Amino acid sequence: MGTFKIEGGHQLKGSIQPQGAKNEALQILCAVLLTPELVTINNIPDIVDVNKLISLLRKLGVKIQKIAHGSYTFQADNLDLDYLESEEFKVDGRGLRGSIMIVGPLLARFGKGYIPKPGGDKIGRRRLDTHFEGLINLGAKFRYSKEEQFYGVEADRLKGVYMLLEEASVTGTANIVMAAVLAEGKTTIYNAACEPYLQQLCKMLNRMGAKISGVGSNMLIIEGVEALGGTDHTMLPDMIEIGSWIGLAAMTKSELTITNVSWDDLGVIPNVFRKLGITVERQGDNIHIPAHTDGYEIQNFIDGSILTISDAPWPGFTPDLLSIILVVATQARGSVLIHQKMFESRLFFVDKLIDMGAKIILCDPHRATVIGHDYKSTLKATTMTSPDIRAGVSLLIAALSAKGTSTIQNIEQIDRGYERIDERLRAIGAKIERVD
Repeated sequence: MGTFKIEGGHQLKGSIQPQGAKNEALQILCAVLLTPELVTINNIPDIVDVNKLISLLRKLGVKIQKIAHGSYTFQADNLDLDYLESEEFKVDGRGLRGSIMIVGPLLARFGKGYIPKPGGDKIGRRRLDTHFEGLINLGAKFRYSKEEQFYGVEADRLKGVYMLLEEASVTGTANIVMAAVLAEGKTTIYNAACEPYLQQLCKMLNRMGAKISGVGSNMLIIEGVEALGGTDHTMLPDMIEIGSWIGLAAMTKSELTITNVSWDDLGVIPNVFRKLGITVERQGDNIHIPAHTDGYEIQNFIDGSILTISDAPWPGFTPDLLSIILVVATQARGSVLIHQKMFESRLFFVDKLIDMGAKIILCDPHRATVIGHDYKSTLKATTMTSPDIRAGVSLLIAALSAKGTSTIQNIEQIDRGYERIDERLRAIGAKIERVD
């Protein structure tokens, strides 16, 4: 198990470029299964979860070639479908939640798709109903082995249909879209997710020959086609990393520039940080955060009541950044209520922040009230364990702002979502060391 040792209390300075988007990569990589032709993908982040999916695709028979850092070619012209029912696949697929999105493309192109119950972050129940209900609506037959926790869908030919999704699941929408592009006739998906990464998937599929309209809205209309071709695709920067670096700059009173952020795809993220009193300046396609040497003050609502920041499906605030917002609030002037609506266990890491001296009231599994210190009392160094990707980075930010040397264990969780994070932070002045 790897460990970070972090000497906190130092100001950072310089620029940092966000990696390619993890959540986009997991969708885009699965889409290569829809065509036997060559697909080139650029700006792929070199992180554990993405590398696991690339390895799984390789074992499935996809020809994969690395052509540069972050750039690969994929060709799925001779797949080993027997691998899908092997014991090896049941182990490989279980280690990554994103593996669920191979099911839609395989079902559409080969008439069958299988997946073991996937793993991922321990952030509460994350049901798969939307995925399979959508595929069943398209005409697939569903089966599930409770003993092996193994799912399967099969169909001779998928047929387009109107469907209203019970939840605007991003991965569920992606799976259904990838199945529908090769279905017979028209598919209408209402209450579809409309995140920028889902938009990226739809634009890529259209370049491959799909006919998807309504991209960016919550109603997607898909005219099925017989086959898809190859394409080139470049992924967006990771908006969660961008938000993490905004929070890091504020907490450490550092002047940082975050480069090539694709501003128009950030939605409400900059404004939510501004509500905490953080200065977020647009400079071309970069974000500049000046050193907050005098701190930052949380705004109240217009009527004077305490600010509430909650997550919601896009274009609402992404749940992946709520833990960052919570940590940043610990040193603000004022108070804020954090309401995590979409996952039930994501706030349980706050006990580690309380151990560091933060003033946080955990109201229930979904809500926490943070009373900011205004830097009158800094966080204290401690030893802690990373429970999931986003909480792990939040604890890392807390440690970089704290007085003394902190230790974070189980950093494999952080490596799942952040590329060479220790090297990149050292380049802007962080005192962080990786110990195996």
